[in-house]
Amino acid sequence: MSNSPIKILLELRPALDGHAGIPQATRLLFRGLSAIDGYTVEGLIQSNTYALGEGLPAAERLFRRKLSPDEQLNRLARVIITLEQRVWYSYLSAVPMVLRHLSGRAEELTRFEPLHYRDFIWRKLFAKTLPSEDFDVVTRADFRIAHVPWSVMQRCALVMRKLGYAMYPRLDTSDFDVMIAETPYPATVSRRTRLVIRYHDAVPLMMPHTIHNRRYHQASHYHALRRNVKSGAWFVCVSEATRKDLLSIFPQVETRSLTIHNTVSSHYFDEASPANRVQDIIKTRLTANIEPSLDPAIRRKLFDGEPSGPLQYLLIVSTIEPRKNHLTLLSAWEKLRVEAAPNLKMLLVGGLGWHHEQIVKAFRPWMERGDVYFLEDVPSPELRLLYKHACATVCPSFGEGFDFSGVEAMQSGGAVVASDIGAHREIYADAAEYFNPYSVDDLSHAILNVIDPTRCARRDELVSKGALVSRRYSFEEILPQWQLFLGTLSAAEEKIMQQRVSWAK
Repeated sequence: MSNSPIKILLELRPALDGHAGIPQATRLLFRGLSAIDGYTVEGLIQSNTYALGEGLPAAERLFRRKLSPDEQLNRLARVIITLEQRVWYSYLSAVPMVLRHLSGRAEELTRFEPLHYRDFIWRKLFAKTLPSEDFDVVTRADFRIAHVPWSVMQRCALVMRKLGYAMYPRLDTSDFDVMIAETPYPATVSRRTRLVIRYHDAVPLMMPHTIHNRRYHQASHYHALRRNVKSGAWFVCVSEATRKDLLSIFPQVETRSLTIHNTVSSHYFDEASPANRVQDIIKTRLTANIEPSLDPAIRRKLFDGEPSGPLQYLLIVSTIEPRKNHLTLLSAWEKLRVEAAPNLKMLLVGGLGWHHEQIVKAFRPWMERGDVYFLEDVPSPELRLLYKHACATVCPSFGEGFDFSGVEAMQSGGAVVASDIGAHREIYADAAEYFNPYSVDDLSHAILNVIDPTRCARRDELVSKGALVSRRYSFEEILPQWQLFLGTLSAAEEKIMQQRVSWAK
């Protein structure tokens, strides 16, 4: 391994979904590792729910007919179609998977050659996060295809566990030195491959009352995590707060776990921009999933009238779901409007998550008055502007592993108000105003400390400190940490192989 490039297989399943959070972290990690000399990085494409078409053979086999060029293209095109269109046999793919496992065979990872499908690779996997300058880097990489859906692997293991045998298939990763999975992974890897779990948070175990599809999500996370621990996987946590949670569950992985923070997109930086563009962004990015019955006069003012001046607003960027603590923020904002800031608006950027109905219901009267706006699919250049011109970006979550939005706001020249939780204290350091996430009064007081015109020195201080703190999450700071870890992992594996050779003699 020391005389040849380290070959890494990186799971890209999360990159098929969403703009932020784990999907964003996945894209950035793939791009970052691809930039390090001495590493060959391939992406593992696997659907959460769809059985994918078979790609090209990973290796030549005796009696296997070689595909002609047209047959190869046809096969790759079918992979794309199965990613886009549900097929009826997705759950039936569990049956041959079980039979292969019982017969001692591994799951073959077929090849996907992107030469003719660079547009698909870019727009499907990477464009939501990376700048166009990265197009060539990520679309010239090689990719592998996992045929069986991730959720089928999870559910099959849970069903078999009830029968007395928790069956996790083995992937044929014999071409790779390291496989990096973005969450607890429901499979094992080849003997020569080191499995590395990028552990984002322990929310399914620590806060199961806040998650989607609670029974399945909690069980699949726990049992896959437990299997990863037992199989000797390494854990690279996105924060020390997350690592402490992991060690409280599985203390035996202390020597196999470490913290490497996420990188944050270079899309976010402080630039001069006109504040009156905020109204235009609101007009074009109002979510289509929530249609407020705006008063006609308010609608005319928003969509047809001239802006009367810079909009004063709080910004929150997150999925609409219970853990993100929107309702406490709503109560604090209402209190502020009565006591100190009657013209303060609120912008919520993010998709509708799970159990969002009561949250949206509470906000709806204010939406209909034109004081609260739900936005979605906001591209990075526009979000950068919203961060900069917000009175404050509020990160009120009850629990996080990392939380990109605060760092993005800091990079964009904005001020941050954050809940006083371990991950926020670690990631934002002294560049945020903190509050008790369970206290409406504490939150309203923290916001007022930042937005009150008579206390502008505090806001200026946070913006200045934020510019420094956010640099910690640049590629330049984070990639050397990955390089050191992977180099250490490679050296450890080489030592083990040498010992095996010695024992064999």
